[in-house]
Amino acid sequence: MKLTGWGRFPRIEARGRSFDNQEALGDYLKSTEDCIAHGMGRSYGDSALNEQVIFTRRFNKILSFEPQTGTVVCESGVSLAELLEVFLPRGWFLGIVPGTKFISVGGAIASDVHGKNHHQVGCFSESVLAFDLMLPQGEVVRCSRQENAALFHATCGGMGLTGVILRAELRLVPIQSSFIWETLIPAPNLEDVVSLFQESWSATYSVAWIDCLAKNQQQGRSLVMLGEPAEAGPLTLPPTKTWTIPGGLPGFCLNQYTVSLFNYFYYRLKSKFVAGRRVSLDEFFFPLDKIAHWNKLYGPRGFTQYQLVLPKDAAPSGLQVILARIAAAGLGSFLAVLKLFGPGNANYLSFPLEGYTLALDFKIQNRLFPFLDELDRIVLDHGGRLYLAKDVRMSREVFQKSYPRWEQFAQIRQQYQLDQKFHSLQSKRLGV
Repeated sequence: MKLTGWGRFPRIEARGRSFDNQEALGDYLKSTEDCIAHGMGRSYGDSALNEQVIFTRRFNKILSFEPQTGTVVCESGVSLAELLEVFLPRGWFLGIVPGTKFISVGGAIASDVHGKNHHQVGCFSESVLAFDLMLPQGEVVRCSRQENAALFHATCGGMGLTGVILRAELRLVPIQSSFIWETLIPAPNLEDVVSLFQESWSATYSVAWIDCLAKNQQQGRSLVMLGEPAEAGPLTLPPTKTWTIPGGLPGFCLNQYTVSLFNYFYYRLKSKFVAGRRVSLDEFFFPLDKIAHWNKLYGPRGFTQYQLVLPKDAAPSGLQVILARIAAAGLGSFLAVLKLFGPGNANYLSFPLEGYTLALDFKIQNRLFPFLDELDRIVLDHGGRLYLAKDVRMSREVFQKSYPRWEQFAQIRQQYQLDQKFHSLQSKRLGV
C-alpha cells in the first residue's frame, strides 16, 4: 500500500497491520522486526513511516471515567475529536490541544504535542497520568512518573520508538462553556509582536499569525490572538460547514506572489483591534479542521512544515534573521504561526524550551531543502531546535546538536532492546 504523512512527502510502499486485541499485537511483535506504530497519519513527515507499520485505530475504546477527578482511561487509538464528542457536553475539555483534533491519543503522547497555552501549562504529557506500553516481545509495562519513569519520559515525545502505547490515563479539565472570548490585536512588526506576547503572559491562550514575507519596517507584522474560556454558555458546539480541497490542485497555485498577496490582504482585513469576540472552541483551536484535505493545497509534490523554537533571549534576533532570509528567498508560507513557550519538561526528546516557536509550511520544490539547511544553521547558532513531529529532512548532526538528551534516549532504547524492533524512516535518518 502507498503510505505518507500529512505533508504527503515522502510517499512509500508499506505493509500495514491492524489488531483487535493486544494478544494478537504481541504475537505479531515477536515475529517481526523493524516496525512503527501509525495512528491517524497527522505527523507531517516520516516519523510514523516505515516499510512495516502497525495501525492503532482499532484500539479505540473509552474504558472508564471518574467524574470527581476528570480522569479518563482510553485506548491509544481514540482520537481527540472522539474524546471531545463524549466529554464536552458533560463539561470537560482536554487541558492541552494542538492545532487539530484529528490525532490519536497515542500520537499526542508520542509527539508530546503542545497548544496555545504552553506558556501556562506545558505539553500534552502534563495531562498524562500513566499509560500501558507494549515492548518488543509482547510484554506490557505500566509507565508513569513514579513507575518505570525512564520509559515514561522516553515515550512522551519519543515518536513511537519505545513501543506501542495500548491504553492511557488522562486528566481532563472542567469548563463552563464551549466558547472562548477572543481578543485580536494587530502588531505592525516583530518587535511589537514580541512585546505583546510578554505583556500578555497571563493570558490563558495566545498565538499569532505572522506575515513571513513582509520586509523592512513591516517585518514580522502579525495578528495576535488571545483567548480566555467563557464562564457561561452552552456546552454544545455550533454546527460548522466543512470545505473540501479538490484533488489534483497544481503546485504553481502557491508561489511567492500569491502568498504575498494573500498575506497582505489577510493582514489588512484583520488589522483592527477586536476585544471580547465570542468564538467556539472549534473555531479558536482547530480552524483548519473545517477544511478537509487542506494538505492538498500544496500540490502533488506535497509540503513540509518547518517548526523551530528559539530560546527567549535569542528569539528576537534569531527570528529577525530567519524572517529576512525567508522574505529574500521568496519561499514564504501563508500558514505561519508564532507561539510563546514556557519552560521545557523532563522528557528526553520533547520539543519545547522556554522561548518562541515559529511554524511555517513550505511546498516541496527543488531549491527548498538547501534553503532549509541554511535555516538550520541559524537555528543552531541561536540555541534552538526543530520539532520531530513535523520534520522530514533534518540531518543527524543538527538533531544531535539540538537535542542534548538524545544519548540518554538511545541508551534506554538499547536497555529495553527497543532499537531491535521499533524504527521509522526518521529514526534511521537521525541515528536513533
